[in-house]
Amino acid sequence: MAHPRMAAGVLFFDDVDRVLLVEPSYKDYRDIPGGYIEKGESPLQACVREVQEELGIEPHIGRLLVVDWAPNPGEGDKILYLFDGGRLSADLLRQITLQADELRSYDFHPAERLPELTIPRLARRITAGIQARTNGVTAYLEHGNSPETGV
Repeated sequence: MAHPRMAAGVLFFDDVDRVLLVEPSYKDYRDIPGGYIEKGESPLQACVREVQEELGIEPHIGRLLVVDWAPNPGEGDKILYLFDGGRLSADLLRQITLQADELRSYDFHPAERLPELTIPRLARRITAGIQARTNGVTAYLEHGNSPETGV
């Protein structure tokens, strides 16, 4: 029986549809706000908790955009959930307080810069999330790729 680790993250946007990425102190690439799901916690609850811990804000977290099965040789199988955080208001942006022991910074970036800022599978997941948000659907991915199209 499979026992994948599960994590939940969120896509936040600014008023020109750039996506928010954080700079973790323990990774050499940009990431999205989020983290591992704790025992007894739903993916949405984990997402809300992680945003509060990492950014110090409590915005409304919207619908599920992506489910990604992401095998990892070192950590085992993972199931990663990606939610729509919508546009962050100026008021929420002023309230952001980064979790100092985990995050160095955050900023908004255009989608076309994702490949140079983060790892390929996360760039694919974020891109799929942006498309799912635009099209009003939920995407299913395997290691960041659609099993239907391979992209």
